[in-house]
Amino acid sequence: MGAARVAPVVRRAVADGLLGEDRPLAGFVDVQGVRDSVAGLHEAFAGVPDVLHTFAAKACALVPVLRLLADAGMGCEVASPGELRLALDAGFEPGRIVLDSPAKTRSEIREALALGIAVNADNLAELERVDALRPADCASVVGLRVNPQVGSGTIGAMSTATEHSKFGVALRDPGARTRAVEACARRPWLTRLHAHVGSQGCPLPLIAEGLAALHHLAEEINARVGHRQITSLDLGGGLPVNFIDDTVIPTYADYVAALTDTEPALLDGRYELVTEFGRSLLAKNGFLAARVEYVKDAGGRRIAVTHAGAQVATRTVLMPGAWPLRVSAHGPDGTPKRTAPLRQDVAGPLCFAGDVVAHERALPELAEGDLVVLHDTGAYYFSAPWAYNSMPRPGVYGYLLRDGRVTLATVRQAQTVREISAESGLAQADALLTGFTAPSPS
Repeated sequence: MGAARVAPVVRRAVADGLLGEDRPLAGFVDVQGVRDSVAGLHEAFAGVPDVLHTFAAKACALVPVLRLLADAGMGCEVASPGELRLALDAGFEPGRIVLDSPAKTRSEIREALALGIAVNADNLAELERVDALRPADCASVVGLRVNPQVGSGTIGAMSTATEHSKFGVALRDPGARTRAVEACARRPWLTRLHAHVGSQGCPLPLIAEGLAALHHLAEEINARVGHRQITSLDLGGGLPVNFIDDTVIPTYADYVAALTDTEPALLDGRYELVTEFGRSLLAKNGFLAARVEYVKDAGGRRIAVTHAGAQVATRTVLMPGAWPLRVSAHGPDGTPKRTAPLRQDVAGPLCFAGDVVAHERALPELAEGDLVVLHDTGAYYFSAPWAYNSMPRPGVYGYLLRDGRVTLATVRQAQTVREISAESGLAQADALLTGFTAPSPS
C-alpha cells in the first residue's frame, strides 16, 4: 500500500501515543484488507467444487490475526506445537487444521491424531510412527508429503522442491516413487497426498508443474489399489508477492489458470483440495512504522538510523536482493514528506554493520524524529522477530479506515524490558551460583 494510504493510520497512531519517542516501532494490520484478500481467494476458486483454504500460520503467528482469518472462512496450516496451540486458541476447528513439519515428534503426532487434526507425514519413517499411534476411531485425514523435485526458483532458500530438499519423499530418486506407492497401498486410511514447491521466487509454471506431478502420483496410486483411495490433494506453498509496487501480481486467478493449463483434471472436482496460502494474503495488508533516531554522514553517504532493523526485517537485511522493501518517509506527525529526494541508507538499531533495510534509497531527506514506513510487511515481519540484542518486540495494531476515519485495536502489546528479562531466565537468576546439587561424599 502506498504512502498516501498508510499516512492516516500513522498519523492516528502518533496522536494516540502508539508511535513516538517512547514507542519507536510498531506494526499495523489492515483488517478490511485481510478480509478482502480472503474473499478474493475464495472467488478465484469459486468454480472448484471442494476446497479447504488454510492460512500458513508461520506467516503471521498472532492469535487475533488468526482469529480474524478463521472468522473470514479460512482453515489453518501449522508446522510446530506452538503454531498448533495458536491455531486452537484462535478458534480454528480441529478438522480445519493441517499439521505439516519435517520433524514431528511422537507426542505431536499423537496429539494431532487424538484431536482429529489432519497430518501430512513428511517421510516413510513417519508413516511407521502413524501406524503405531493412530487410534482405531481416528478422525484425522492422513497424507504423505512428496517432493516432485521440479527444481528451484530464484531464491534457493524458499524453494522446497529441489533435488536435495529436506522435505517429503523425493519422487525422482531411484526406487522412491515405487516405495511411496506401495507405502500408500498398504495403508487404506492414507487418503491424501501433499506437495509444496515454494512461493517467493517461484514462477507459476514451476509451481504448477510440481502440483501436476502430485496429481499424476495420486492417479497412479488409485490405479494400483483399484479404487479411489487417494481422495484429496494438499496443494502446499503459496504465491510470490510483488514487493516493487502496490500491484497484486500474480493473482489467485492467475494461479488457478496456471494449474488448469498444466493439468486440467487437477481442479475438476475429482479430488478434494487443500491450499496453504500465507504471505500472499497478509503481506500487502500490513506495514511497519519506525522512528528515525539519528541522521549521520559516512563516506559521503547519508545514513538514517531507525528502530526497524533485522530484529523485524531479518530476511531483508540478510538477503536484500531477494527481499527488497519499499520505504516511504513521513514527518514526526505521520504526514508524508514531499521534499526533494536524497539518496540515503535506512539503517536499523542492531549492533552489526549489515543492519540496513534499504541501501542508497532515494527518499525525502530524513531527520531526527521523522518516521519511515516499511511497506508490504504484513506477513512474517512483525510476527517472526529475531531476538538479537534483546530488542523488544514491537506493538502490533489492527486498523479500519472508514469514511476517512481511522480506528485502531491492539493485536499485541509492545514488549517491555522487564518482560525480556523475565523470558531470559530472571526467575532463575541465581541458578548457576546456587542451583547445583552438592556431590555426594564418596
